[in-house]
Amino acid sequence: MAETPQFFNEMDGGNERPRGPYASYCDWFSAQPPERLRRKAREAETFFRRTGITFNVYNSQEADERLIPFDLVPRIISAKEWSKLTRGIEQRVRAINAFLHDIYHRQEILKAGRLPVELIRNNEAFLPKMIGVMPPGKIYTHIVGVDLVRTSENEFFVLEDNARTPSGVSYMLENRETMLHMFPELFTRVRVRPVNDYPKSLRRSLAACAPPACSGRPVVAVLTPGIHNSAYYEHAFLADQMGAELVEGHDLRVVGGRLAMRTTQGYQPIDVLYRRVDDDYLDPLNFRPESMLGVPGVLDVYRAGGITIANAPGTGIADDKAIYSYMPDIVQFYTGEKPLLKNVPTWRCSEPDALAYVLEHLSELVVKEVHGSGGYGMLVGAAASKKEIEAFRAKLMAKPGNYIAQPTLALSTVPILTRAGLAPRHVDLRPFVLVSPGSIEITPGGLTRVALKKGSLVVNSSQGGGTKDTWVLED
Repeated sequence: MAETPQFFNEMDGGNERPRGPYASYCDWFSAQPPERLRRKAREAETFFRRTGITFNVYNSQEADERLIPFDLVPRIISAKEWSKLTRGIEQRVRAINAFLHDIYHRQEILKAGRLPVELIRNNEAFLPKMIGVMPPGKIYTHIVGVDLVRTSENEFFVLEDNARTPSGVSYMLENRETMLHMFPELFTRVRVRPVNDYPKSLRRSLAACAPPACSGRPVVAVLTPGIHNSAYYEHAFLADQMGAELVEGHDLRVVGGRLAMRTTQGYQPIDVLYRRVDDDYLDPLNFRPESMLGVPGVLDVYRAGGITIANAPGTGIADDKAIYSYMPDIVQFYTGEKPLLKNVPTWRCSEPDALAYVLEHLSELVVKEVHGSGGYGMLVGAAASKKEIEAFRAKLMAKPGNYIAQPTLALSTVPILTRAGLAPRHVDLRPFVLVSPGSIEITPGGLTRVALKKGSLVVNSSQGGGTKDTWVLED
Protein backbone atom coordinates (compact mmCIF):
# COMPACT_ATOMS: atom_id res chain seq x y z
CA MET A 1 0.00 0.00 0.00
CA ALA A 2 1.46 3.36 -1.06
CA GLU A 3 2.24 5.87 1.67
CA THR A 4 0.10 9.00 1.87
CA PRO A 5 2.36 11.94 0.96
CA GLN A 6 3.03 14.40 3.76
CA PHE A 7 2.34 18.04 2.98
CA PHE A 8 3.55 21.00 5.01
CA ASN A 9 0.52 22.65 6.63
CA GLU A 10 1.41 26.32 7.06
CA MET A 11 -1.05 26.78 9.95
CA ASP A 12 -0.23 23.63 11.92
CA GLY A 13 2.58 23.90 14.46
CA GLY A 14 2.09 20.40 15.89
CA ASN A 15 0.77 19.30 19.27
CA GLU A 16 -2.56 20.94 18.43
CA ARG A 17 -0.93 24.37 18.39
CA PRO A 18 -0.68 26.75 15.41
CA ARG A 19 2.60 27.88 13.90
CA GLY A 20 3.84 31.23 15.20
CA PRO A 21 2.54 33.44 12.36
CA TYR A 22 -0.98 32.04 12.85
CA ALA A 23 -1.15 32.18 16.67
CA SER A 24 -3.15 35.41 17.06
CA TYR A 25 -5.41 34.59 14.13
CA CYS A 26 -6.21 31.11 15.49
CA ASP A 27 -7.07 32.54 18.91
CA TRP A 28 -9.56 34.86 17.18
CA PHE A 29 -10.88 32.12 14.89
CA SER A 30 -11.56 29.66 17.72
CA ALA A 31 -13.79 32.28 19.38
CA GLN A 32 -15.96 32.80 16.29
CA PRO A 33 -19.39 31.15 16.06
CA PRO A 34 -19.36 28.86 13.00
CA GLU A 35 -22.61 30.38 11.72
CA ARG A 36 -21.04 33.87 11.70
CA LEU A 37 -18.18 32.65 9.52
CA ARG A 38 -20.56 30.89 7.11
CA ARG A 39 -22.66 34.06 6.91
CA LYS A 40 -19.56 36.13 6.20
CA ALA A 41 -18.58 33.70 3.43
CA ARG A 42 -21.96 34.29 1.79
CA GLU A 43 -21.53 38.06 2.21
CA ALA A 44 -18.14 37.89 0.52
CA GLU A 45 -19.62 36.09 -2.48
CA THR A 46 -22.36 38.72 -2.72
CA PHE A 47 -19.77 41.49 -2.51
CA PHE A 48 -17.66 39.98 -5.28
CA ARG A 49 -20.72 39.48 -7.48
CA ARG A 50 -21.93 43.05 -6.92
CA THR A 51 -18.47 44.47 -7.59
CA GLY A 52 -18.15 42.42 -10.77
CA ILE A 53 -15.01 40.49 -9.81
CA THR A 54 -15.19 37.85 -12.53
CA PHE A 55 -12.94 36.11 -15.02
CA ASN A 56 -13.51 34.25 -18.27
CA VAL A 57 -12.91 30.54 -18.76
CA TYR A 58 -12.36 29.58 -22.39
CA ASN A 59 -13.62 26.31 -23.82
CA SER A 60 -13.97 25.05 -27.35
CA GLN A 61 -17.28 26.85 -27.86
CA GLU A 62 -17.16 30.21 -26.08
CA ALA A 63 -15.96 32.19 -23.09
CA ASP A 64 -17.78 31.46 -19.82
CA GLU A 65 -17.79 34.31 -17.28
CA ARG A 66 -17.45 33.13 -13.69
CA LEU A 67 -17.19 34.55 -10.20
CA ILE A 68 -13.74 34.01 -8.74
CA PRO A 69 -14.02 31.92 -5.54
CA PHE A 70 -12.69 33.59 -2.38
CA ASP A 71 -11.81 31.83 0.88
CA LEU A 72 -12.02 33.65 4.23
CA VAL A 73 -9.04 32.00 5.92
CA PRO A 74 -5.95 34.15 5.19
CA ARG A 75 -2.54 32.86 4.27
CA ILE A 76 -0.10 34.33 6.83
CA ILE A 77 3.63 34.92 6.34
CA SER A 78 5.95 36.13 9.10
CA ALA A 79 8.11 39.22 8.69
CA LYS A 80 11.24 37.04 8.80
CA GLU A 81 9.94 34.70 6.08
CA TRP A 82 8.96 37.66 3.92
CA SER A 83 12.35 39.32 4.31
CA LYS A 84 14.03 36.15 3.05
CA LEU A 85 11.65 35.90 0.09
CA THR A 86 12.03 39.53 -0.96
CA ARG A 87 15.82 39.26 -1.13
CA GLY A 88 15.49 36.30 -3.49
CA ILE A 89 12.76 37.93 -5.58
CA GLU A 90 14.74 41.16 -6.00
CA GLN A 91 17.85 39.23 -7.06
CA ARG A 92 15.84 37.28 -9.63
CA VAL A 93 14.07 40.33 -11.06
CA ARG A 94 17.38 42.19 -11.45
CA ALA A 95 18.80 39.20 -13.31
CA ILE A 96 15.76 38.98 -15.61
CA ASN A 97 16.05 42.65 -16.57
CA ALA A 98 19.81 42.28 -17.17
CA PHE A 99 19.19 39.15 -19.26
CA LEU A 100 16.65 40.96 -21.46
CA HIS A 101 19.02 43.88 -22.03
CA ASP A 102 21.83 41.51 -22.92
CA ILE A 103 19.79 39.25 -25.19
CA TYR A 104 18.64 42.25 -27.25
CA HIS A 105 22.09 43.84 -27.37
CA ARG A 106 25.52 42.18 -26.96
CA GLN A 107 24.25 38.65 -26.17
CA GLU A 108 27.20 37.97 -23.89
CA ILE A 109 25.45 35.01 -22.25
CA LEU A 110 25.27 33.27 -25.63
CA LYS A 111 28.88 34.07 -26.43
CA ALA A 112 29.88 32.62 -23.05
CA GLY A 113 28.07 29.38 -23.90
CA ARG A 114 25.81 29.59 -20.83
CA LEU A 115 22.66 29.42 -22.94
CA PRO A 116 22.12 27.54 -26.24
CA VAL A 117 21.87 29.93 -29.19
CA GLU A 118 19.02 27.92 -30.73
CA LEU A 119 16.94 28.41 -27.58
CA ILE A 120 16.80 32.10 -28.46
CA ARG A 121 16.95 31.95 -32.24
CA ASN A 122 14.09 29.45 -32.54
CA ASN A 123 11.95 30.96 -29.79
CA GLU A 124 8.70 32.61 -30.87
CA ALA A 125 8.82 34.90 -27.80
CA PHE A 126 12.10 36.46 -29.00
CA LEU A 127 11.48 39.64 -31.03
CA PRO A 128 14.28 40.46 -33.50
CA LYS A 129 12.68 43.91 -33.94
CA MET A 130 13.79 44.71 -30.37
CA ILE A 131 17.48 44.11 -31.08
CA GLY A 132 19.38 47.30 -30.34
CA VAL A 133 16.34 49.05 -28.83
CA MET A 134 16.99 50.72 -25.45
CA PRO A 135 13.82 51.10 -23.34
CA PRO A 136 13.52 54.31 -21.30
CA GLY A 137 15.49 53.89 -18.09
CA LYS A 138 16.80 50.50 -19.35
CA ILE A 139 13.73 48.86 -17.79
CA TYR A 140 12.14 45.97 -19.66
CA THR A 141 10.01 44.39 -16.93
CA HIS A 142 8.12 47.17 -15.15
CA ILE A 143 5.65 44.77 -13.53
CA VAL A 144 6.68 41.21 -12.66
CA GLY A 145 4.77 38.37 -11.01
CA VAL A 146 6.96 35.63 -9.52
CA ASP A 147 5.04 32.42 -8.79
CA LEU A 148 6.32 30.70 -5.64
CA VAL A 149 5.49 27.38 -4.02
CA ARG A 150 6.44 26.13 -0.58
CA THR A 151 7.30 22.56 0.35
CA SER A 152 8.48 22.85 3.98
CA GLU A 153 9.15 25.27 6.81
CA ASN A 154 12.16 26.80 5.06
CA GLU A 155 11.88 25.60 1.45
CA PHE A 156 10.45 27.83 -1.27
CA PHE A 157 10.73 27.30 -5.03
CA VAL A 158 10.06 29.58 -7.99
CA LEU A 159 7.48 27.83 -10.14
CA GLU A 160 7.57 30.36 -12.97
CA ASP A 161 8.32 33.99 -13.84
CA ASN A 162 5.63 36.25 -15.33
CA ALA A 163 7.43 38.98 -17.25
CA ARG A 164 4.92 39.79 -20.03
CA THR A 165 1.61 41.01 -18.61
CA PRO A 166 1.21 39.44 -15.13
CA SER A 167 -2.38 39.50 -13.87
CA GLY A 168 -4.14 39.01 -10.55
CA VAL A 169 -3.20 42.14 -8.61
CA SER A 170 -6.81 43.39 -8.56
CA TYR A 171 -7.83 40.18 -6.76
CA MET A 172 -5.08 40.78 -4.21
CA LEU A 173 -6.46 44.25 -3.53
CA GLU A 174 -10.12 43.24 -3.47
CA ASN A 175 -9.39 40.28 -1.20
CA ARG A 176 -7.86 42.63 1.37
CA GLU A 177 -10.67 45.15 1.00
CA THR A 178 -13.22 42.39 1.59
CA MET A 179 -11.44 41.12 4.72
CA LEU A 180 -11.14 44.66 6.13
CA HIS A 181 -14.83 45.25 5.52
CA MET A 182 -16.00 41.99 7.09
CA PHE A 183 -13.56 41.59 9.99
CA PRO A 184 -12.26 45.06 10.98
CA GLU A 185 -11.66 43.89 14.56
CA LEU A 186 -9.24 41.25 13.29
CA PHE A 187 -6.88 43.85 11.85
CA THR A 188 -6.65 45.63 15.20
CA ARG A 189 -5.62 42.32 16.74
CA VAL A 190 -3.12 41.19 14.10
CA ARG A 191 -0.66 43.72 12.65
CA VAL A 192 -0.68 43.14 8.90
CA ARG A 193 1.32 45.12 6.36
CA PRO A 194 -0.99 47.07 4.01
CA VAL A 195 -1.28 46.49 0.25
CA ASN A 196 -3.83 49.16 -0.66
CA ASP A 197 -1.20 51.65 -1.84
CA TYR A 198 -0.27 49.40 -4.80
CA PRO A 199 -2.12 51.51 -7.44
CA LYS A 200 -0.31 54.67 -6.30
CA SER A 201 3.00 52.81 -6.31
CA LEU A 202 2.24 51.44 -9.78
CA ARG A 203 1.53 54.90 -11.17
CA ARG A 204 4.63 56.35 -9.51
CA SER A 205 6.80 53.52 -10.83
CA LEU A 206 5.43 53.81 -14.37
CA ALA A 207 5.82 57.59 -14.36
CA ALA A 208 9.48 57.18 -13.30
CA CYS A 209 9.99 55.28 -16.58
CA ALA A 210 8.65 58.06 -18.81
CA PRO A 211 10.44 58.49 -22.18
CA PRO A 212 12.70 61.38 -23.19
CA ALA A 213 9.81 62.88 -25.20
CA CYS A 214 7.81 63.44 -22.00
CA SER A 215 7.47 67.02 -20.76
CA GLY A 216 5.66 67.74 -17.52
CA ARG A 217 3.65 65.18 -15.54
CA PRO A 218 3.68 61.87 -17.43
CA VAL A 219 0.38 60.81 -18.99
CA VAL A 220 -0.30 57.13 -18.27
CA ALA A 221 -2.86 54.95 -20.05
CA VAL A 222 -3.87 51.28 -19.72
CA LEU A 223 -4.32 49.48 -23.06
CA THR A 224 -6.94 46.71 -22.85
CA PRO A 225 -8.09 44.28 -25.56
CA GLY A 226 -11.66 45.07 -24.43
CA ILE A 227 -14.53 43.77 -22.34
CA HIS A 228 -14.29 40.21 -23.64
CA ASN A 229 -10.77 39.69 -22.29
CA SER A 230 -10.52 37.40 -19.25
CA ALA A 231 -8.75 40.09 -17.19
CA TYR A 232 -10.85 43.10 -18.32
CA TYR A 233 -12.10 43.68 -14.77
CA GLU A 234 -8.49 44.13 -13.66
CA HIS A 235 -7.64 46.49 -16.52
CA ALA A 236 -10.57 48.77 -15.66
CA PHE A 237 -9.91 48.51 -11.93
CA LEU A 238 -6.24 49.49 -12.18
CA ALA A 239 -6.89 52.36 -14.58
CA ASP A 240 -9.53 53.74 -12.21
CA GLN A 241 -7.37 53.30 -9.11
CA MET A 242 -4.32 54.89 -10.77
CA GLY A 243 -6.27 57.79 -12.23
CA ALA A 244 -5.12 56.66 -15.69
CA GLU A 245 -7.10 56.43 -18.92
CA LEU A 246 -8.44 53.02 -19.98
CA VAL A 247 -8.04 52.79 -23.75
CA GLU A 248 -8.50 50.32 -26.58
CA GLY A 249 -6.65 50.23 -29.88
CA HIS A 250 -9.32 52.22 -31.72
CA ASP A 251 -8.88 55.09 -29.20
CA LEU A 252 -5.23 55.56 -30.21
CA ARG A 253 -3.24 56.74 -33.19
CA VAL A 254 0.23 58.03 -33.99
CA VAL A 255 0.25 61.83 -34.26
CA GLY A 256 3.43 63.79 -34.95
CA GLY A 257 5.71 60.95 -33.88
CA ARG A 258 3.85 60.43 -30.59
CA LEU A 259 1.20 57.96 -29.51
CA ALA A 260 -1.97 59.90 -28.78
CA MET A 261 -5.42 59.07 -27.39
CA ARG A 262 -8.72 60.49 -28.49
CA THR A 263 -10.28 63.00 -26.06
CA THR A 264 -13.07 65.59 -26.26
CA GLN A 265 -10.32 68.18 -26.89
CA GLY A 266 -8.74 66.19 -29.70
CA TYR A 267 -5.81 63.77 -29.54
CA GLN A 268 -3.59 63.99 -26.44
CA PRO A 269 -0.07 62.46 -26.35
CA ILE A 270 0.55 59.50 -24.02
CA ASP A 271 3.89 59.04 -22.28
CA VAL A 272 3.50 55.59 -20.69
CA LEU A 273 1.34 52.80 -22.10
CA TYR A 274 0.65 50.00 -19.61
CA ARG A 275 -0.35 47.44 -22.18
CA ARG A 276 -2.38 44.32 -21.44
CA VAL A 277 -2.23 43.22 -25.07
CA ASP A 278 0.18 40.50 -26.23
CA ASP A 279 3.13 41.35 -28.48
CA ASP A 280 1.58 39.76 -31.58
CA TYR A 281 -1.42 42.09 -31.43
CA LEU A 282 0.33 45.28 -30.35
CA ASP A 283 1.11 46.75 -33.78
CA PRO A 284 -0.48 45.46 -37.03
CA LEU A 285 2.23 47.17 -39.10
CA ASN A 286 5.01 45.27 -37.34
CA PHE A 287 3.34 42.08 -36.13
CA ARG A 288 -0.01 40.48 -37.01
CA PRO A 289 -1.52 42.61 -39.78
CA GLU A 290 -5.05 41.43 -38.95
CA SER A 291 -4.88 42.68 -35.33
CA MET A 292 -7.63 45.08 -34.32
CA LEU A 293 -6.38 45.34 -30.72
CA GLY A 294 -3.21 47.38 -31.15
CA VAL A 295 -2.07 50.59 -32.83
CA PRO A 296 -0.44 50.80 -36.28
CA GLY A 297 3.08 52.22 -35.90
CA VAL A 298 3.30 52.17 -32.09
CA LEU A 299 6.48 50.04 -32.21
CA ASP A 300 8.16 52.64 -34.42
CA VAL A 301 7.25 55.37 -31.92
CA TYR A 302 8.67 53.19 -29.16
CA ARG A 303 11.91 52.51 -31.02
CA ALA A 304 12.32 56.28 -31.52
CA GLY A 305 11.91 56.98 -27.79
CA GLY A 306 8.48 58.60 -28.05
CA ILE A 307 6.61 56.24 -25.70
CA THR A 308 7.29 53.85 -22.82
CA ILE A 309 5.56 50.49 -23.19
CA ALA A 310 5.20 48.46 -20.00
CA ASN A 311 6.18 45.74 -20.13
CA ALA A 312 8.53 46.16 -23.06
CA PRO A 313 7.85 44.17 -26.24
CA GLY A 314 9.90 40.98 -26.29
CA THR A 315 9.90 40.37 -22.53
CA GLY A 316 8.13 37.05 -23.11
CA ILE A 317 11.48 35.41 -23.77
CA ALA A 318 12.22 35.77 -20.03
CA ASP A 319 9.17 33.82 -18.86
CA ASP A 320 9.41 31.11 -21.48
CA LYS A 321 9.45 27.82 -19.55
CA ALA A 322 12.45 26.47 -21.46
CA ILE A 323 14.40 29.62 -20.49
CA TYR A 324 13.15 29.12 -16.92
CA SER A 325 15.18 25.93 -16.67
CA TYR A 326 18.34 28.04 -17.15
CA MET A 327 17.39 30.70 -14.58
CA PRO A 328 19.93 29.55 -11.94
CA ASP A 329 22.68 30.09 -14.56
CA ILE A 330 21.12 33.39 -15.65
CA VAL A 331 21.01 34.69 -12.08
CA GLN A 332 24.62 33.73 -11.44
CA PHE A 333 25.82 35.11 -14.79
CA TYR A 334 24.36 38.59 -14.26
CA THR A 335 24.63 39.01 -10.49
CA GLY A 336 27.76 37.00 -9.71
CA GLU A 337 25.80 35.39 -6.86
CA LYS A 338 24.21 32.02 -6.26
CA PRO A 339 20.41 32.15 -6.59
CA LEU A 340 18.68 32.80 -3.27
CA LEU A 341 15.49 31.18 -4.56
CA LYS A 342 15.58 27.70 -6.06
CA ASN A 343 14.11 26.55 -9.34
CA VAL A 344 11.96 23.45 -9.56
CA PRO A 345 14.06 20.69 -11.22
CA THR A 346 13.12 20.73 -14.90
CA TRP A 347 13.51 18.37 -17.85
CA ARG A 348 13.70 20.05 -21.26
CA CYS A 349 11.82 17.70 -23.58
CA SER A 350 13.72 19.08 -26.58
CA GLU A 351 16.73 17.09 -25.31
CA PRO A 352 16.58 13.36 -26.27
CA ASP A 353 17.69 11.97 -22.90
CA ALA A 354 15.25 14.20 -21.02
CA LEU A 355 12.44 13.27 -23.40
CA ALA A 356 13.11 9.57 -22.89
CA TYR A 357 12.95 10.00 -19.11
CA VAL A 358 9.74 12.04 -19.28
CA LEU A 359 7.99 9.57 -21.58
CA GLU A 360 8.90 6.74 -19.18
CA HIS A 361 7.65 8.64 -16.10
CA LEU A 362 4.63 10.55 -17.42
CA SER A 363 2.38 9.31 -14.64
CA GLU A 364 4.66 10.89 -12.03
CA LEU A 365 5.43 14.26 -13.65
CA VAL A 366 3.83 17.62 -14.42
CA VAL A 367 4.30 18.46 -18.11
CA LYS A 368 3.75 22.04 -19.35
CA GLU A 369 3.79 23.88 -22.66
CA VAL A 370 6.77 26.24 -22.80
CA HIS A 371 4.46 29.12 -23.82
CA GLY A 372 1.43 27.93 -21.86
CA SER A 373 -0.38 29.86 -19.14
CA GLY A 374 -3.46 29.71 -16.95
CA GLY A 375 -3.17 25.98 -16.36
CA TYR A 376 -4.11 25.19 -19.95
CA GLY A 377 -2.24 22.61 -22.03
CA MET A 378 -0.60 20.85 -19.09
CA LEU A 379 -0.61 17.32 -17.72
CA VAL A 380 -0.58 16.50 -14.00
CA GLY A 381 0.42 12.86 -14.37
CA ALA A 382 -0.51 11.77 -10.86
CA ALA A 383 -4.10 12.99 -11.34
CA ALA A 384 -4.53 11.93 -15.00
CA SER A 385 -6.24 8.83 -16.36
CA LYS A 386 -4.38 6.32 -18.53
CA LYS A 387 -6.28 7.62 -21.55
CA GLU A 388 -5.28 11.23 -20.81
CA ILE A 389 -1.64 10.21 -20.33
CA GLU A 390 -1.54 8.33 -23.65
CA ALA A 391 -3.17 11.25 -25.49
CA PHE A 392 -0.60 13.60 -24.00
CA ARG A 393 2.20 11.19 -24.86
CA ALA A 394 1.27 11.50 -28.54
CA LYS A 395 1.37 15.32 -28.38
CA LEU A 396 4.70 15.22 -26.57
CA MET A 397 6.30 12.89 -29.12
CA ALA A 398 4.99 14.98 -32.03
CA LYS A 399 6.46 18.28 -30.72
CA PRO A 400 8.84 17.61 -27.81
CA GLY A 401 10.40 21.08 -28.01
CA ASN A 402 7.05 22.58 -26.97
CA TYR A 403 7.21 21.03 -23.50
CA ILE A 404 9.11 20.90 -20.22
CA ALA A 405 8.46 18.51 -17.33
CA GLN A 406 8.84 18.82 -13.59
CA PRO A 407 8.39 16.53 -10.59
CA THR A 408 5.10 16.68 -8.72
CA LEU A 409 6.01 18.82 -5.71
CA ALA A 410 4.51 18.33 -2.27
CA LEU A 411 2.96 21.80 -2.23
CA SER A 412 2.21 23.30 1.17
CA THR A 413 -1.38 23.62 2.34
CA VAL A 414 -3.41 26.31 4.07
CA PRO A 415 -6.84 25.53 5.51
CA ILE A 416 -10.00 26.71 3.77
CA LEU A 417 -13.41 27.12 5.36
CA THR A 418 -15.80 24.32 4.42
CA ARG A 419 -19.24 23.35 5.76
CA ALA A 420 -17.55 20.77 7.96
CA GLY A 421 -14.93 23.22 9.28
CA LEU A 422 -11.31 23.78 8.24
CA ALA A 423 -9.78 21.56 5.55
CA PRO A 424 -6.24 21.79 4.05
CA ARG A 425 -5.84 22.79 0.40
CA HIS A 426 -2.74 23.38 -1.73
CA VAL A 427 -1.61 26.95 -2.47
CA ASP A 428 0.90 28.97 -4.41
CA LEU A 429 1.85 32.66 -4.15
CA ARG A 430 2.32 35.39 -6.75
CA PRO A 431 4.10 38.45 -5.29
CA PHE A 432 3.96 41.54 -7.52
CA VAL A 433 7.12 43.52 -8.23
CA LEU A 434 7.37 47.09 -9.57
CA VAL A 435 10.62 48.01 -11.29
CA SER A 436 11.79 51.54 -12.13
CA PRO A 437 15.25 53.04 -12.76
CA GLY A 438 15.67 53.87 -9.08
CA SER A 439 13.98 51.06 -7.23
CA ILE A 440 12.48 47.58 -7.03
CA GLU A 441 9.32 47.57 -4.91
CA ILE A 442 7.70 44.31 -3.81
CA THR A 443 4.14 44.51 -2.49
CA PRO A 444 3.99 42.74 0.91
CA GLY A 445 2.11 39.53 0.23
CA GLY A 446 0.70 39.13 -3.23
CA LEU A 447 -1.97 36.81 -4.57
CA THR A 448 -2.41 33.43 -2.93
CA ARG A 449 -4.19 31.01 -5.25
CA VAL A 450 -5.75 27.92 -3.71
CA ALA A 451 -6.83 24.61 -5.20
CA LEU A 452 -10.35 24.29 -3.78
CA LYS A 453 -10.75 20.67 -4.87
CA LYS A 454 -9.49 18.15 -2.32
CA GLY A 455 -6.13 16.72 -3.40
CA SER A 456 -5.82 18.99 -6.44
CA LEU A 457 -2.49 20.68 -7.14
CA VAL A 458 -3.88 23.02 -9.84
CA VAL A 459 -4.56 26.43 -8.33
CA ASN A 460 -5.51 28.40 -11.45
CA SER A 461 -8.96 29.98 -11.30
CA SER A 462 -9.62 28.72 -14.82
CA GLN A 463 -9.12 25.17 -13.52
CA GLY A 464 -11.32 25.40 -10.41
CA GLY A 465 -9.01 27.30 -8.04
CA GLY A 466 -9.80 30.27 -5.83
CA THR A 467 -7.96 33.02 -3.95
CA LYS A 468 -7.09 34.04 -0.40
CA ASP A 469 -5.98 37.23 1.29
CA THR A 470 -2.23 37.07 1.93
CA TRP A 471 -0.97 38.63 5.17
CA VAL A 472 2.63 39.65 5.80
CA LEU A 473 3.01 40.43 9.48
CA GLU A 474 4.56 43.70 10.62
CA ASP A 475 6.97 41.93 12.98
